[in-house]
Order: sequence, then C-alpha cells, then structure tokens
Amino acid sequence: MLTVFEKLLFAVLVLAVIWNGYHAFNRVYRVIRRGQGDFDDANILRRTLAAGLSWLTLKPTWKTRPISSLFHAFIAWGFIFYFLVNFGDVVQGYFPIHFLGTGLVGDIYRLLADLLSVGVLVGMVYFLIRRFLFNAPALTFRPNVKLMERVQAGGVRRDSLIVGLFILFHVGFRFLGESFRVAGEGSADPFQPFASAVAAAWAGLSQNTLIFWQHASWWIALGLILAFVPYFPYTKHFHLIMSGVNFLVKPQRKALGALEPIDFSDESIEQFGAARLEDLPWKHILDAYACIMCNRCQDVCPAYTTGKELSPSALEVNKRYFINAHMADLAADQPSPQPLLDFAISEAAVWACTACGACIEVCPVGNEPMFDILYMRRNQVLMESSFPEQLQTAFSGMERTGNPWKMSASDRMRWAEGLDVPTVAENPDFDLLWWVGCAPAYDMRAQATAKAFARVLKAAGVNFAVLGELESCTGDAARRAGNEYLFFEMAKQNIETLNEAGARRIVATCPHCLHTLGKEYGALGGAYEVIHHTELIAELVATGRLHPRLAADGAITYHDPCYLGRHNGIYDAPRAALTAVAGNFIELNRSRNNSFCCGAGGAQMWKEEEHGDEAVNMNRYQEAAATGAATIAVGCPFCLTMLTDASKQAGAGVAVKDIVELIAESI
Repeated sequence: MLTVFEKLLFAVLVLAVIWNGYHAFNRVYRVIRRGQGDFDDANILRRTLAAGLSWLTLKPTWKTRPISSLFHAFIAWGFIFYFLVNFGDVVQGYFPIHFLGTGLVGDIYRLLADLLSVGVLVGMVYFLIRRFLFNAPALTFRPNVKLMERVQAGGVRRDSLIVGLFILFHVGFRFLGESFRVAGEGSADPFQPFASAVAAAWAGLSQNTLIFWQHASWWIALGLILAFVPYFPYTKHFHLIMSGVNFLVKPQRKALGALEPIDFSDESIEQFGAARLEDLPWKHILDAYACIMCNRCQDVCPAYTTGKELSPSALEVNKRYFINAHMADLAADQPSPQPLLDFAISEAAVWACTACGACIEVCPVGNEPMFDILYMRRNQVLMESSFPEQLQTAFSGMERTGNPWKMSASDRMRWAEGLDVPTVAENPDFDLLWWVGCAPAYDMRAQATAKAFARVLKAAGVNFAVLGELESCTGDAARRAGNEYLFFEMAKQNIETLNEAGARRIVATCPHCLHTLGKEYGALGGAYEVIHHTELIAELVATGRLHPRLAADGAITYHDPCYLGRHNGIYDAPRAALTAVAGNFIELNRSRNNSFCCGAGGAQMWKEEEHGDEAVNMNRYQEAAATGAATIAVGCPFCLTMLTDASKQAGAGVAVKDIVELIAESI
C-alpha cells in the first residue's frame, strides 16, 4: 500500500492527466466531427454487440499473417485486460486489500494477469525485432508512393519504437512489481507462475529492498500510463480504442462497396466529392485514428502489388500525420491548409484504384480507404473536370448512346439474331428478366457469353425476356470513375424502365450490373431481386432442369470476380455450377474473399493502366496458368476480356471461358 504522501501525489497527477487528456481527446473528437454526415443509430444494440465481439476476438485480424496475428493477439488481449489490472493496482495502492479477494475470482484474476503480462512482453519483443532488427519489408512502402515528409523521415518507425518501449516498460515493471510482492510474501503464488519464477531471483534481498522495488515498479508502471495518456491520441496505439469505435460506426452497407448517392436536388450542397480532409465523411477521418499501420491493405492491393503509386495504407498514414500536424487548427474549424492530393495521395494513385474492395476486406480495424479514393474521384470529375482523357469516350458513350462503347442503341440486340430471344414487348408475362449488359451486347468476345446463356435458358425452359433496345448501361463505370451525376441520370432512367416492364426477378451476366442494380439502385427507388447467372445455373442444375456432363478437356481453375465474390459474397454458386462440368477443378491460391482483381474494375476498363512494374491482368493470369489448368473459368465479361488479353499476350494457350460457356458446351 502507498504512503499518505504517495497517495496525495498520485491523486494530483491523475487530476492533471484527466485535464490534459480531456483536451487531447476532445480535439480528436472535434476533428473527426469536421467530416460529413451524421451517426446512424439504427440497430444500435445489435451493432454494439457485433462491434464488441469483433474488437474482443480480433476477428478481422486472423484473415492473413497468422504468426503476426497470434503475437498481436497476445498484446491486444493483454492490454484489454490491463484496463482492469491498472484499476486493480490503483485500488491496492490505496487500500490494504487483495483486488477481487483471495478466493476463486481473485485467483483467476491473478492467473490471467500473470499469463497475459508475459504474453504482452513476448508479443512486443517479437514486433520490435520484426520491425527494427529484420526490417520487415511488409512494413515499408515503395519509393514511388506519396508520403508526407515526416513519414519519409522515419516517423512511423519512431512512433512504433515509442509505443513499443512504453508497452514493454509499463507491462514489464508491473510484472516485476508482482514478482517483488511474491518474493516479499515468502512463498510462491501458484496462480502467478511466471511472477513466482522471477521472484526466486530476489530471494537474497531484504524485506525493505523488496518493498522499495515494489513501490518503484508500481510508480513506473502507472506513472507511464499517466505520462502517456495526453500523448495517446497522437500515437498508433490509439487504434486499441478507435478500432472498436470504427467497428461500431461503420456504415451498414448492402454490399461491401455500395456507394451512397449524392442528392443533386439539394441546392445547399456546394462541394461534390472530397477535395480536403473535412470533405470526407466523418467515419473516414476516424479511419486514420483506427489505422494500425500494418500495411495489410497494400499487401492485397492490385495496384500496389503491380508497382503503381497507390498504397491504401500510405493514404491512411498520411491522413493521420496531417491531422497530428494541424490538430489545433482543424479542431478549431479552420479549413485544411492543403487539399488531399497535396499530402495524402498522388493523382496517379487515385486513378490506379480498381475499386476491388480488397483493402476493405482485409483491414483488421474496419477501415475503408477505397471509398476515400472514390470520393476524391467525384471531386476531380464533378468539381475540377480533371480525369484521364480516355474516360471521356466512355462518359460520352454512356450519355449519348447508353453504353461506354459508344455504339448505337439499335445494335444492342444484334448479338441475338437467330436465337429467338424474346423482349418484354414480345413476352410481357415473363418470370425472369435477363439484364444482358453492355459488354455481352457489344463486345465480340463477351457476345459468346450472351449466346451461351440464351441457349442454357431455353434448354432449361425458363420463361424469360430481355429489355432489348430499352436496356441502357447501369452507370457502374461512371460511378466508380467519379461521374456521379451521369450515374444518377442513367440510374433514374433505368429504374423507370424496369418499373414499367414489371421486373420482379432479374438475372445479370455481369457482376457489375448485378451489384449496381441489386445493391445501389435501391437508394434511388429501384428495389429488385437480382441474381447472377451462375446462381441461376446452380439452381437449374440442383432442381434437375439442366443436365450438363463432365468436360473431358483438362483441368479447370476459377477466377473469383471482385464484384461477384468480395463485394456481393457469391462464392459457392459459381463453384457448384463448375462442379457439374469440371472433372478436375483446381482452386487458385488467391481465391474467394482473397481473390486478386483482373484489373478492369473501378472504370479501369475504359482507360490506360497507370504506370507500374506489370499489368494487373498479367499478374492474375500468370497465377492461374501456373496451376496447369487448361481452362480459366470466369463469371464476368470484364474478367473474360482482361484474362483473354493476358492469355494472348503470354501465348501460353490457356483458354479463358465464362462458366456459362462451359455449361452450354456440356448440354
């Protein structure tokens, strides 16, 4: 127990820390609330429980890097438990008691504190060795990635060292303090095995010496907490708290990458998209505080992996260091001194994003850097009219002819000549509306997919119809490229057409159409049940309406399209359909939610790829070809085009086919 003087001193220090800490945390709160939007409190109880579960179990962390994740768990669980430990130590410092008693509850508490203290120390040593001794490449950035000067000067390493040493000394001296206490009591504590083992080293020390070091350890351990609290919001260690907040406030999206619309009828809106930090939604400012700076997002980013300037991690790190450098002014409602493109990310990096959602999927703290980039694209297109020149052709085509190929609407049904494909005018009592999509309608390679699906529908006796010349581009490419107004106009037109046609259930051969129609049109008044053609095929096979036979031309591997799998969670149906025809199916290493992009998403299909070490589609093709499969199966017309082009460039002779083509061949 502390002396009277120590109790008074500690109380004064606590009050000082509370005062300074309040101002530090309040500044952080004010900066975050500079962002756009309000807190959505719908289903708050369910979301709180889910957020708490993710925070406590570290659920998203286990997706990659299993060894590092394990050591991180030691630290995280230890520090979560240390909220109780530190409180207990203060109580024991002021009162001559054993915190939580000497019964079963107290025994369990001491055992957990002992085990978790050692876990934290072991985990922290691992990470310090990993960063500072082995200089793990995963924790660095490519030279072409835009970084703030302070980050370039080793700011992340310095902050990591400060946090690491704080954790080591705080937990280490608390652990040593327990070992001195055990030694002073004269017998080992079976519920503190590690502290008891260390206590054996103090056997020769006098009782006064043991008491001195017990008090010194108490002051060092808790004194470090007091010293660290005002600095805490400026450090990466802040993610311990903010990650839980992030899980709680993360928008409840219908799909991983579903964007919210802009209300163009609201004349009070003067800024479209994000030019400065405060133009971002407030949750995306919070992302910078939740970021652990682990770089997992850049590990899976197609652009970064292939040598482009984009690093989702660097974007969040730059935001965090910018906020720290301008905290007082930002908290005082002063405008950001620099646009985002001046400090957070380069313009080339903004246009390198494929909007695949991999960074969102892998993030252990719930960050969404992809959306930051899409909001910045909105600003570049709608406010600055600054975007890659090649996109102008696609924009013009969608605006004038209803498709990014800029081909006549009267040619939209030319692919179906001789196939007797009914339109809604010819078959108004259809059960299923087939949204063909622009690529199957206009792209020569993708037209084979449309023809194959028509044969499959007829073979299964499905009562379907198409919109024909009434169909227009969903506007997906415009939206991902930042041209939200063009998307808005196209969406409203399509919703009116679909409602007039009486569409109830829609099947799409393109995941981008599936996503836009099913997960984004609802916010504009168009609520439809939309399924992918592989889902329908799997359904038809399961119900016995289709009877495909096994193919005999070699092994087949499958590439998960980003907007089918990661964005909409459709993984099993394509594999179920393939199982019906693939005698030898080979799973890719990067598959399902860890699939690698083909390179066409995020409107990349309509522009030149940003400069890098290699093309995204070639990276993915080489992985698929390395399996030895004779055929790469896909479920997206963009993936079909990109991987076919890569196959031709490689000259390896690996066929690339849509799943429906394989099904049509087998029946």
